[in-house]
Amino acid sequence: MPPQSPETRTLDPGKLIDEGTWSTYQKLLVFGTAATIIVDGLDNQLLPNAVPALIREWGLQRADFTSALAVGPFGMMVGGLIGGLAGDRFGRRPTLIGCVALFGALTCMMALVGSIGALSVLRLLAGIGLGGAMPNAATLAAEYVPIRQRAFAVTATIVCIPLGGALAGELAALVIPTSGWRALFILGGILPLVISLVLWKLIPESPKFLARHPERWPELTRLLRRSGHDVPVDATFSVPREVDVSPMFSAKIASLFRGGFGRDTTALWVAFFFGLMANYVIVLLLPALLTSASIGFGQAAASRALAMSNYGGVTGALLGAMVLQRLGSRVAMLAMAAGAVLCAGILAGWPLDPTNTVGLMAMLLLTGGLINGVQTTMYALAAHIYPTAIRSTGVGTAVAVGRIGNVVAAYAASAAIDRGGPPAYFALWSVLMLLVLVALACIRRHVPGTAAAPQR
Repeated sequence: MPPQSPETRTLDPGKLIDEGTWSTYQKLLVFGTAATIIVDGLDNQLLPNAVPALIREWGLQRADFTSALAVGPFGMMVGGLIGGLAGDRFGRRPTLIGCVALFGALTCMMALVGSIGALSVLRLLAGIGLGGAMPNAATLAAEYVPIRQRAFAVTATIVCIPLGGALAGELAALVIPTSGWRALFILGGILPLVISLVLWKLIPESPKFLARHPERWPELTRLLRRSGHDVPVDATFSVPREVDVSPMFSAKIASLFRGGFGRDTTALWVAFFFGLMANYVIVLLLPALLTSASIGFGQAAASRALAMSNYGGVTGALLGAMVLQRLGSRVAMLAMAAGAVLCAGILAGWPLDPTNTVGLMAMLLLTGGLINGVQTTMYALAAHIYPTAIRSTGVGTAVAVGRIGNVVAAYAASAAIDRGGPPAYFALWSVLMLLVLVALACIRRHVPGTAAAPQR
């Protein structure tokens, strides 16, 4: 380490950013992380949109694709856990960009398959990349911006999941009828590969991560200066020890239950489990349900129905983030969860008529907005609950637990359709969101609103 001049100060970069202004450069960094989540959401919903075409081309039934749909979320569960730990150990930036490149390459390869077995293997491996990207994108967004903008920045990043899903629906509606499902996977794989190359040059590492590595302090100095802070060339940095944790896996996980975090961790895991299960009950089976012979929607209409749910998710998450920032996460998230329970119950009795879809599309827009709004703001809540030293692990582990719900979603939704048809399928949405509502009500460390008194 170079000798310090008398004027040199030891700076806490986390405190500088937390208390500083939200510069244009920082907004661009959040936009960059958001771009990775757009393609994450896009690639994640390509297969559900392609299933109706695969059923026709391969001469199979909807139930034959249940495991192929479930294995992707299983890979995302593994990826969420590995990605969170890798982000804390090796850096958020290389982990995020590596995950994006991985799922992009594997999605391109899906265009070459000719069997469910091969499709499932590639979907599993791509799922690891998809799952590993999200916790690191959320963590980077949280650590790039001042604390008063953190909840909004994280939510604005994660809201790109349904935005990407909406783009997947629109892309499928345009590409599959004219060029087939293979072209859909090629286009969906090329986009993340391009974005990963661009962002490798443009986005920096997390400032708090850089502060823990003295050999990378010159990078940190440049980052802080571009964020609007006056930092001497020979400045030294420190990060206050927030939680005493070991780099070992078992100690990292155990730290999520020490120091008063146990109740919030448990409730957060339950909320992620049922919240992601509800989300994937929609994502994985809605197009296949609507295109079934008993209902009769076309490919384009079914893909756009899923897109409408995602468009609602974008709107709901952004509005939810603004309400969250103003009133706090407890009020915002409990209200959205309660609304989702009610709207899904209404959908359970809604007539599905391919010749009159306006009302259905409106209800999917509203219900999808509420369900996705709750889900996307959960990432901001998770980033708020945990301190820096275990933040990626905390977010990544919660997402990994949620991915178990993703895996179960394919089987639960298929069973509901087989036993009770569309009414049972939509009623399942309502039940799952009721469980999310209860879990969120049990969390103590909710994000305080700017209009609320500080929480103790």
